[in-house]
Amino acid sequence: MPTVLLLIGSNVFMTIAWYWHLKGGNAKPILLVILISWTIAFVEYCLAVPANRIGYLNGWTPGQLKITQEAIALIVFGGFMVLYLGEPLHWRHFAAFACIMAAVAFLFVGK
Repeated sequence: MPTVLLLIGSNVFMTIAWYWHLKGGNAKPILLVILISWTIAFVEYCLAVPANRIGYLNGWTPGQLKITQEAIALIVFGGFMVLYLGEPLHWRHFAAFACIMAAVAFLFVGK
């Protein structure tokens, strides 16, 4: 459970670091945007590294850690896209999410 919670937190920060500047266009200089994003991403790394270490020490494989991170990233980004960027979800988003969830199941089945 700590692994999943840390991965959720890290994905929230990474999504913000990568996409916060899209709202409002190109009003800010790119160097400033990069520096702000790196600062936000630092927090993401402070959560992702322990998440992966804890998960690995508790028997998760690197593949399981990565596919779980990707599934969480899609959920977090979907919420960010709707709530912050104001874009609607379409059936394509749900279909892509179902494919990722199938990948998660394949990596965890029998483990």
